[in-house]
Amino acid sequence: MNIKEAAAKCGVSANTIRYYEKVGLLTTIDRTPSGIRTFGERTLSRISFVRSMRQAGMPIATLKTYMGLIDDEANHHDAQLALLKEQRAIMADKKSDIQYAIDYLTYKIDHYDDHISQVEQKLQALEKGQSSDELAESSHKCL
Repeated sequence: MNIKEAAAKCGVSANTIRYYEKVGLLTTIDRTPSGIRTFGERTLSRISFVRSMRQAGMPIATLKTYMGLIDDEANHHDAQLALLKEQRAIMADKKSDIQYAIDYLTYKIDHYDDHISQVEQKLQALEKGQSSDELAESSHKCL
């Protein structure tokens, strides 16, 4: 399978595959005698794994460490598991931050009409020539 087919099958671009190879995440890509990359199931599986970990926010440096542990002949299951747990904790923190932002946006959307109503009343008061004190008093009535 060539790089274009591998990219389509794994859901990444050919440039992404080349980048993964360049930074050392893909170490066993076979080549034809003319230098064209060929991809077997093992490499496709590795590309898919790297893609998934990148989508989970794992930095390239951490991913290189993880992949190095996989490639090493020694058993590094504890270290691999520790890296995965660390990444999960990082993602959980990000999820919390994102949920806070979603909740805030939901509040703003749910109260959008109230806010617009207040702004419109203030503009109408300004058009009628109300003073700043009268305007401030009328805005308190809207709350």
